[in-house]
Amino acid sequence: MIVVIGSDHAGYELKQFLLPLVKEAGYEVLDVGTHSCDSVDYPDFAQKVGEAILEGKSEKGILICGSGIGASIAANKLPGIRAGICHDTYSAHQGVEHDDMNVLVMGSRVIGVQLAADIMRSYLASHFTGEERHTRRLHKVHALEAKFLASE
Repeated sequence: MIVVIGSDHAGYELKQFLLPLVKEAGYEVLDVGTHSCDSVDYPDFAQKVGEAILEGKSEKGILICGSGIGASIAANKLPGIRAGICHDTYSAHQGVEHDDMNVLVMGSRVIGVQLAADIMRSYLASHFTGEERHTRRLHKVHALEAKFLASE
C-alpha cells in the first residue's frame, strides 16, 4: 500500500521523522511536501494529500500541521476525504475501524515524536470493520456530502 504524507512548515520536522518509520512498517511513501521549514499554507498540503487519495495514488494519508486543526478542517472540504485529528492511539484505530477514516491528522506542536509514531502505526494497521452499524453511518455521511454537493 502507498501512504501519502504531507505537512506544512510546522509539521515538516515530524513528517521527516515519520517518513522512514512508514517505510519500515512496510508501506511505500508518496511525500507531497513541504520540503523545508519555510512558511507555507496548510490548505495546499491538505489538498495534495486528499487529491492523492481521490485519484487512487494512495489508500491512506497522513497530514501534519502545528495543531492539526487547520489541516483537518481543510482536508475534510474535499469530497470523499474523511480526515480525523488524532493525538492518541485509540482514536487512530477507532477512526479507521468505525468511520473509515482515510487521512490521519496530527499536530506537531501538540504531541511528541514517539507518540506520533505510535499513533501512525495504530492508524496504518487498522481496517474498516464493515459492520452493519458502521456501514450504515458511513452511508449517512456520504449522503450528507452528496446533498450539499448537489446544492452547489
